[in-house]
Amino acid sequence: MENCLKLGSLSLGNNDLSGAIPFQLGNLPLHRVLDLSDNFFTGEIPPQLSKLTYLEALNLSHNELVGQIPSSFQSMMGLTSLDLSYNTLDGPVPDNHFFQTAPAEWFITTRVYVVKSMWLESLWFCYKRDKSIANDSCEEFAGKHFFSIWSVDHGKELFKVILRATENFDNKYQIGVGAHSIVYKATLPSGGTLAIKKLQGEGQVVEQSFQNEIQALTQIRHRNIVRLYGFCSTAKFSFIAYEYMETGSLGAILRSEERAMELDWVKRVNIIRDIAQALSYLHHDCAPPIVHRDITSNNILLDEEYKACVSDFGISRLLEPNSSHWSMLAGTHGYMAPELAYVMRVTKKCDVYSFGVVALEVMHGIHPGDLINSLSLSMLVKDVLDPRIPLHMVDPFIKEVLGVILIALQCIDTNPQSRPTMEQVSQRLTYPKSLPISNVHGFHSLTLDLLMNIEHT
Repeated sequence: MENCLKLGSLSLGNNDLSGAIPFQLGNLPLHRVLDLSDNFFTGEIPPQLSKLTYLEALNLSHNELVGQIPSSFQSMMGLTSLDLSYNTLDGPVPDNHFFQTAPAEWFITTRVYVVKSMWLESLWFCYKRDKSIANDSCEEFAGKHFFSIWSVDHGKELFKVILRATENFDNKYQIGVGAHSIVYKATLPSGGTLAIKKLQGEGQVVEQSFQNEIQALTQIRHRNIVRLYGFCSTAKFSFIAYEYMETGSLGAILRSEERAMELDWVKRVNIIRDIAQALSYLHHDCAPPIVHRDITSNNILLDEEYKACVSDFGISRLLEPNSSHWSMLAGTHGYMAPELAYVMRVTKKCDVYSFGVVALEVMHGIHPGDLINSLSLSMLVKDVLDPRIPLHMVDPFIKEVLGVILIALQCIDTNPQSRPTMEQVSQRLTYPKSLPISNVHGFHSLTLDLLMNIEHT
């Protein structure tokens, strides 16, 4: 039997195992992969597996499982990949965003009825093969110059539907504006909604941004990275279709006095944890690693459940081996690592710094530029926190809030080598260290210096 248990993963695929799936697997410290595929497991899926809250990939395909998908699986917030195909399951899928938007192929040959809109079942690609023969008619373009890795006819119809849904990109459908793009909301006749980023302008910068985004997002899939559905490029325009994030950008919410009140401390900690998990995936689980280079609150999108997704990979870079990764200065002022001003070399630690700024922004309520410039160990912790959201020492989640502040301060260290990796950050946020804050006499007198000393006791 060849099996593997390492780094939070367990692989027992293709081992001719039989009987019921051991419910005790739910007690293991797994956070990456659980693969039980291609065996002879029978019976129902044990609901205890839902205790693997931060598990990223679950593969139970090609077994003889029956019954329903446990409703408790909706609490598995870490899932980014799931395969239940080639079993005999039936009943509904769990009622959360991940399952409701899951591709149909994850349930092949089961009798699961997916209570979700099936308006888009596969990734589709649309491109102009020869811009020299471009036609102004989008209908003709869709009919003659369309390529889909799944279904050409399905893709052509989607292309036309998007144009109709936005009335050829009418301004009334705008939901955001970037340096080189405008984002539109496209509501499809079936009820599904897409965010359409239409590239603006011409030249190498715009073209490179488009290529960077496609190159990055077609290679990755993570629950905290916005999902790419397709793209189109013609002589007339280029656009990219993403999943629509109902709540909008994190930056817009924080800048709104009314909407910022929606983000209590629990939501804020979860948002920061989501961002860390996405960056850890890009830096440590992708080959080659991907550096985003533009982590800002405006590039963090939230769905209706306040799950955070990293978006906008227009200036991202693949860190190819044996490369120096020198680059022109790129990013957003106020979020860029200070070393980029004199050493324009792309490293993972640049993203770590930007993450630290965003984490402080979420805790502080506004961009922490002035705060970072005036940081001192004598500063009170309460002055780092958003005064619009009350916090007391007796709150059960205060340790997580204080832990985020400590991590954020380490991420914005001016010395890149002193910053933690995003994998370390993600681990610390997922499994927060217990702080003996009972030794603190009062929250209002707690300084950053004292907080750091508490962490090291």
